Amino acid sequence: MGIKAVVFDYGGVICYPQPAETVVELERLTGLSHMQLDELNRKFRGEYDRGGCNSEEYFRRILSYSGIFLDEVSLRKIAQTDMDGYKNMNEGTIQLIHDVKNDGIKTAILSNMPVDFLVWARENIPVFGEVDAAIFSCEQYLLKPETAIFEKLRDELKVHYTEILFFDDLPENIIRACELGINGFVWMNPDDARKTLKKTDPVFRLL
Repeated sequence: MGIKAVVFDYGGVICYPQPAETVVELERLTGLSHMQLDELNRKFRGEYDRGGCNSEEYFRRILSYSGIFLDEVSLRKIAQTDMDGYKNMNEGTIQLIHDVKNDGIKTAILSNMPVDFLVWARENIPVFGEVDAAIFSCEQYLLKPETAIFEKLRDELKVHYTEILFFDDLPENIIRACELGINGFVWMNPDDARKTLKKTDPVFRLL
């Protein structure tokens, strides 16, 4: 079987990773180091991405866990700064998505994403409405790399796992995708992705 759908993660793929200035500002606003924030995110962000709480509730929770208690205005500022760090689009990726569609292949987004950001993204990022399928953790109450979210993706696209090519910046998500039979590749950059697509299936002209 050839590739019938190409799927893209959002964070670190469609958008760039959070820039250094965002990281510094979050440290200033929270009083926690980048390493401390990373550890808290690994421990608690799953519930946030599942849609179990909004952004202010999430930051109140992880900061109070660390003994830091801030007012509502401060929490809103932290939440906004965190979200703003994921708004820098990689235009090379967006062009690649358009080129894949022009080759007659389905496209999709599969992302762990909280509700607050998804509301903004659907209003402000055109490609969210241009893909054939968009599966977000907060709407499914599922997270990558859980099997069920990949099943949702497959069913929405109406293809077999082996007909999907998936790019994600996190190796653990790619490992699980490959175990299911998906053609998974750790994202590097749009140029590398173009080479991968052409090597994987000659259907891709990507003109």
